[in-house]
Amino acid sequence: MSSKTRGMVAFLALSFGGTWLWLFVAYKVMGLSALNPLLQLPAFCVPGIAAFVVRRWVTREGFVDAGLRLRLKTAWPYYLLSWFGPLAIAAVTMALAAALGLWRPDLAPLDEIADGVPGWAAVLALMLVLPLLTPVYWGEEFGWTSYLRPRLFGGRMAPSVIVTGIIWASWHYPLAFIGYIEFPRLFLGLLVWTLCFQFQEVILAWLFMRSGTIWTASLAHAGNNMVLFLLTGQLLGSGDDGLGMAGVTLLTMIPLAGLSLWIARRPNRAVACESPQ
Repeated sequence: MSSKTRGMVAFLALSFGGTWLWLFVAYKVMGLSALNPLLQLPAFCVPGIAAFVVRRWVTREGFVDAGLRLRLKTAWPYYLLSWFGPLAIAAVTMALAAALGLWRPDLAPLDEIADGVPGWAAVLALMLVLPLLTPVYWGEEFGWTSYLRPRLFGGRMAPSVIVTGIIWASWHYPLAFIGYIEFPRLFLGLLVWTLCFQFQEVILAWLFMRSGTIWTASLAHAGNNMVLFLLTGQLLGSGDDGLGMAGVTLLTMIPLAGLSLWIARRPNRAVACESPQ
């Protein structure tokens, strides 16, 4: 077994084993809700820890290609895209929902994001807090996008993204059984969820490759969770007439798929990641 293969096997074993074991202990033994940050944070950090362990002690390859440098001077356009892109995609999703007659423009549900806080202020607060949440989502991106994807199929964009997306999605599957997300039709819901992860990984991998830093992908990941899906879920998924999580995810996938297609049609020029030393 080659060093690269040994590293990927170790990474996947640590990522899946560590995360799923923690979810079982936290949910079944400790009785924590799936929405409790005390359950979520350790679980979502495991892939990053696994990648660090593999790089440092299993393959001993180090961190030259890990993209740990911030590269603010050269990568700032991609930071802006990562920061404001999820909000723009949410706006496109809502415009699409209105055009299809699935949503009558009404932003009142945003007032329910935080008690006593107007919706516009809640959205502004979310946007301001995204950079602070970026290190939390670094745990996943350092594992899946920085370590695993470039080592699959020689880093070729299409096949490596597809397989990484499937693996990344399946790593999340236990969350659908403990109340983090609910699908009335479980198989269909998981299928939609998996496709959504595919499109997200295209965008996250592109940001990493073009910026040369994993921090842009981590910021975009934070925006996807805390802005894109939170806002669209609040506006489209709540109430008796709501689309449900599967419906909201399907609708959100349309602009994500369009952006992914645009990325796929462009030359995949990557910026070389430099050593953080």
